[in-house]
Order: sequence, then structure tokens, then C-alpha cells
Amino acid sequence: MVSESTELTTPRGLTSLWGGTANPPCLIDALAATAAARPGHVAVRDEDREFTYHDLSRWTGQIAALLADHGIRPGDPVAITGTRSAAIVAAMLAIVRIGATYVPLDAGYPVKRLEYMTADSGARIVLWADTEPGFATGVPSLRIPPPDDPAAAGRRGHTAAPQQPCRADLPVYIIYTSGSTGLPKGVVLPHRSIDNMAHWQRGHSVRPDLRTAQFTPLNFDVWFQEVFGTLTGGGTLVIMPEPLRRDPIALLDWLADNRIERLFLPYVALHMLTTAAAAADSLDGLALREVNLGGEQLVCTATIRDFFRRLPGSRLNVHYGQSESAMVTAHTLTGPPDGWPTLAPIGRPLPGCRVFVDPVDPGEPEVGELLVAGLPLSACYLNQPRLTAVRYVPVAGIGDGGDRTFRTGDLVRVEDEVIHYVGRADNEVKIRGVRVNPLEVDACLLEQPGVTESVCVPLEITEGARQLRAAVTVDGDSLGFDEGRALAALAELLPAQAVPVSITVLPELPRTPSGKADRKAVAHALARMHLRGHLRPGR
Repeated sequence: MVSESTELTTPRGLTSLWGGTANPPCLIDALAATAAARPGHVAVRDEDREFTYHDLSRWTGQIAALLADHGIRPGDPVAITGTRSAAIVAAMLAIVRIGATYVPLDAGYPVKRLEYMTADSGARIVLWADTEPGFATGVPSLRIPPPDDPAAAGRRGHTAAPQQPCRADLPVYIIYTSGSTGLPKGVVLPHRSIDNMAHWQRGHSVRPDLRTAQFTPLNFDVWFQEVFGTLTGGGTLVIMPEPLRRDPIALLDWLADNRIERLFLPYVALHMLTTAAAAADSLDGLALREVNLGGEQLVCTATIRDFFRRLPGSRLNVHYGQSESAMVTAHTLTGPPDGWPTLAPIGRPLPGCRVFVDPVDPGEPEVGELLVAGLPLSACYLNQPRLTAVRYVPVAGIGDGGDRTFRTGDLVRVEDEVIHYVGRADNEVKIRGVRVNPLEVDACLLEQPGVTESVCVPLEITEGARQLRAAVTVDGDSLGFDEGRALAALAELLPAQAVPVSITVLPELPRTPSGKADRKAVAHALARMHLRGHLRPGR
């Protein structure tokens, strides 16, 4: 379990790795320099049209002027909702340009969750890209003006909202991640974190100007790596149509047709894509130069090895980080794919990052919880000082990494100065690449009529396929519990990845010696029921 201590007396004696010094430029300056150097190069392309760096800069300036006209100032939170598009990218860049703070609101999220995120973030305005928000914003909502909109073009002009001086502590965005109370928690990411990530990505890729797919949903932190990593390097960001996320065969064709060179994927998507590719006669149409995997442990299956064996010009990178620390470590798999380890390491820390291993057992100092310090570290949990004090731990004598660390809750092992992921020290898991806290699901289940206790656990159904399953006890006869109604209620409160596949009523929950619900025993019981066919297959 993660320690509840609010201080770590000294890092001395702890296994530590340092990624080296870093002095990244402000990403706003890097974006402006790229636009000036490559004005006619295509910056963003979506299903409707494409925009050069000059076009995108002008459009961004018009949106920035609109925000300035509505009183938005540096530090003010501004939310954006809508489906993936060039308009979302342009509006985000406008927010960052004037020093305001971007709050992404994925339109696919449940209404109640979007309303909570809007209120909790303190958003001053909600910008929307497609249709007006289908949730109560509580603040003015404005359509993102298209680049050829006469009113936007006639506004004071894109020079009317000047670029704000960059400050290392100025928040770039607030992103929401799963919480244990039934409500998501906001994480505040400052410039020092995002500047470092964008600068590192630009230098780490095989070329800075790669043609990159915008695959990731708005509310996932890798979205920023796709966007900033591409646009600060002079590449082209190609917005992927949403249906392709669930159709790996069509995705393969789209990658070939659009000559995509760089792809960021969670493990489950990589598993699906490589499985679909195994049935293809040839992969010669693909232009992929690199695939970056994040969000989950990489398991090098036969289909993954075969995929990269057939694409000898492409490399596979493992990226590790949390919403609370933007890009911490990286590892590139080298040599013939047949020689890759089954469980790939997560690598070494990025420049500007220091990590510590807090041992679970003093006899094994190189195995323990990973603590992150330095540039990747986020500022805090928004409006949650107690949780911030527990997870962001002040440390004396930390040296290059600053004066505090973040307790990741991840157990790791260090071998030859390379970090290997072991598992979670707490209850959070990754489902389809998105971090989910089963305690949040428990809290929502307890709000359902008749439920007296609840435990949600992850099950590995097949290789590469993890699902959430829930067990509950109910007040009275179990025949009165309506599983379908409960699942529908959860779908209104939680993102799709956090909704369990099934809810099983048990006469009582297994207990640990201390009287707590035994999650491992629940998981074993539900796994046995699944194997016997007593649980319906996953959706």
C-alpha cells in the first residue's frame, strides 16, 4: 500500500536514477519559432481540410483575441469540449498562447462527470467545436470560430492578444483522472512539465517533423504529447476519425492512406492493431517509423514481434508517466524483435527527472514504490490539499530533482540502472490504456438502490484483454437487484473504461483477517465463475 506519510526524511540510501540536466525552451516560443520557419508546411489535417503553420497561427490568434475580448487573463481556466478536430487543437493553442489554462472535456464522457469537471476546474468559459454542450456549463459557452469566419477575421486581429511571457509555474492544463471518492480529481500541469516533455519528444523521435496520428482522446494526457511533440518539431498532425479507434482493420488502411509515420498507442490498441496486421498479406503500404506505447505494461506477444519484424524501418518505444508527472521514463526496444523480452522495461528517467525507489522490504532496496522528482512533476491536485500533501512528499537534500517527490503507487525493480515495472502498490489499474481507480467504481455502486457492499476488481480474461468485474451484496433478496439498471446508472457517472462488464451478487464478500473485503479473493471467485461460464462474456 502507498504510505500515508506526508514526508520522506531523506533520499539517502534509496536507489536513485538521474536523467541528467535539462533546459527546455518554453513550448510557446518553440511553437512560434516553428511557425515562422515553416509557414507553408501543413501543421494539422482533419477530415474537412488541412492547415499550414501560417494558417494555424492566424486562426490561433483570432481565437486568442476572442478570449481576450471575454476577459480571459493568464491563469484563467478555459474548458473545451467536442470531438477530435483541428478546431480543438487551434483553440487549445490559443488558450496556452495567452497564458490561460486549458481544461479538456471529452464530449463522450457522462453528463454528470462533465458538469463536475467544469465546476471543479473553475472554468471561466466553455468553448465548443461541433454542437453546443449537452451539459450544464454554469458559465458562458462559445463556439470556436472557424478560420474563415468573417466576425473572427474582423476582430481586433490576431496580434490583439499578444503571446504571454512563459513562466515555469504557469499552469498549461488541468486534466482529470480517476479518484477514490466517486469523483474524478484534477491534476494541474505547469509549463516546466510540458515544456520538458515537448522538447524531449522532439529530440527523441527519429525525426522532429514526423507525420503523426492524433489518436488519443481529449482527456488522456498523451494527447498533449501528440500535439506539442508534433507541432514544436514542425511535423504534421493528422486527426484520426473517431470510429477507427474500434476498428483495427480500417485503422491499418487509414495509417497507410495517410502515410502516418508516428503513432502513440495504449497496449490494448497495439495488441488489436498487430493482431489485425497479422492477417494482412503485406505491410509495405505503411510508412510507420515509430510506435510509442504508454499507459500499460508492454507484453511482447508473437503478433507484436511479427508486426515489427515485417516493418524493419520502424521502432517501438515504451513511455512511462502519470497524469501527475508528464513523461518520466522511456525505453526503446532494440535488436531483432525475436529477442525482445516478454515484459519490456520502462527504461531510464528523462533529462530533468530524478526517480527514487522506496523499498517495500529493506532487504531488497532496488524493489519498491517509484517516487518521481524534477521537471515532470505536476503542481498539485486541484482543490484537494490533503490528497496533495499525502502524494506530493517534501524531501530534504534531493539535489537536482527539486525539493519534493510524487508517490506514484507503482512498484518497480531496478536492474543495471534500468527500471522494470512490477505492479500497482494501490488499487488503480489501466483499462484500455486509461487509468481507473476501482474504489471510484465501488463508491458509485454503493449509491445504487439495495447495494450494501461492493468490490470492483480487474480480471485478465485473455492475453492483452483486461476487464473490470464487480461483486456486490444487497439488502434482501438478490432477485430484486437489477444488474442492467445498475450498469446503466454507472454509465451515466463514469467513463466507459470504468464501467464493469458485469455485476455479480454474492451472499457475502470474502474477508481478510482484519475484516476488510478481500479483493484478491473476490477476483479469484469471479475469475472461476467466468471460466465456468457463470458470468456473461465481456461486451
